[in-house]
This record gives sequence, C-alpha cells and structure tokens, in this order.
Amino acid sequence: MPSEHETVGAYALGILDDAEATAFEAHLAGCEWCAQQLDELAGMEPMLAALADLPGSGSTPAIGESLSARPSPRLAEKLVDEVAERRAQKRRRSFYMVAAAAALIIAGPLAAVAVNGGSDGGRQVTATPAQATFETMADKKSATDPSTSVSATVGMARKDWGTQAVLELKNVKGPLKCSLVLVAKNGQRVTMSSWSVPNWGYGIPGAKTEESKKPLYIGGAAAFQPNEIDHFEIVTFEGKKLVQVDA
Repeated sequence: MPSEHETVGAYALGILDDAEATAFEAHLAGCEWCAQQLDELAGMEPMLAALADLPGSGSTPAIGESLSARPSPRLAEKLVDEVAERRAQKRRRSFYMVAAAAALIIAGPLAAVAVNGGSDGGRQVTATPAQATFETMADKKSATDPSTSVSATVGMARKDWGTQAVLELKNVKGPLKCSLVLVAKNGQRVTMSSWSVPNWGYGIPGAKTEESKKPLYIGGAAAFQPNEIDHFEIVTFEGKKLVQVDA
C-alpha cells in the first residue's frame, strides 16, 4: 500500500478513487512537501494523461512510479520529452549514455595522460594498452590541419552501446589542455575524453627526446554508433580547434 507521499503523481493524474483522493487531500492539508510537489505538477494533467494513454513497451508504469516517488521540475521536463519524442529512441539513448559512461570507467587505464598540467618536470603516464587497441582497429580516419600542423587518427570500433574510440595525436606541443569531441550527424556534441599536453608535446618530428617523439594514444567512448557520427574535433579548453577528422 503506497504512503500518501507516494500518491502525488497519481493524484495529479486524477486516477485515485474517491476514498484515496479524500485521504490524500486530508494528508495534503498538513504536508508542505506534497503541496510543493503538487504545485510543480500544476497544469501537467493533460500531458500526463496523454503519456499514460500512449501505446508502447511498458515503460509508462516505471515513469509513473518515478513520478510518484520523486516528482520535480527536472522529471517534468523529461516527461514532456517523452511525449514529444519517440519513447523507444529515448530509452535507447539513455541506455547508451549509461553504457558509455561505464565504458569510460573501464577504458580509463587505456588513456595516456600527462598529469602535470603542462610543466616539463611532471610525470608522463604511457599506456601501452591504448596503442595496442588502436592497432587492432580496422576503422580509422586521419587528418592534418594545415594551419596548426597537428595530425590525428581516430580508430573506431562499434559496440552494442555505441562507439569505442582511440585517438592517435601527433605534432602537438604544450602546455595545453585538450578534448576529443564527437560531433554527431544530428548536431549533438559529446566530449569523449580530455587530457593535458606537456611542454615537450607528442609526436614531434625530429624531437630530441623519446617522450617528445611518441604520439599520444588516448581512449574514449560515446553513445552514438559509427554511422551516426559526422566528425571528430580535437579542441583546446579555450575552444581552439587543433584538427578535425571526418568520420
């Protein structure tokens, strides 16, 4: 039997019977929390009713339970999106985002990161697994920017949850902080990973030290499938594009 706190959404939707509605209204008179949640849902009844009537795959009860348990403006916005967009696509995208986040955690050891923020005295972490993964990838795209002379190759692998990527970056000097940004065909932008470039740089032709000669290999992940990707950008934290790689 749900508590009175958990019936706010059902009350807003108008699906309580007379006895339940009377009991909730008595509770509402002395409960500031429920009154606040009900105010947030004011005017939402038609939209909620439309959502409840939508045919689909059974996700509506779960949404209804979330509404009853934790109604908020943020959740209300999500419900509006559910009505406006196809729910199947919305659920798939949400699942992919969670999977991609998990993949980033798992892929963490694959990333090669200069942890000192750009000083020559810092420590460089070299991740051989990232390079090994990159070399096994069959789908690779490369580009060199004519103005910055920075070269990048992005290796891609399709996953059930989206795309795994490994970046090979060359001829870039620091100190810089950069990101690998995926730009989808629908215009959405997703940061796949970020890192620091030390003073000595990565993949510098004719460099005097081995660490400067080596390219950077860094892993990333995103919810989009390879055929949904338009291009990749390597950009600094200040917004300067170093190189773009078309997918």
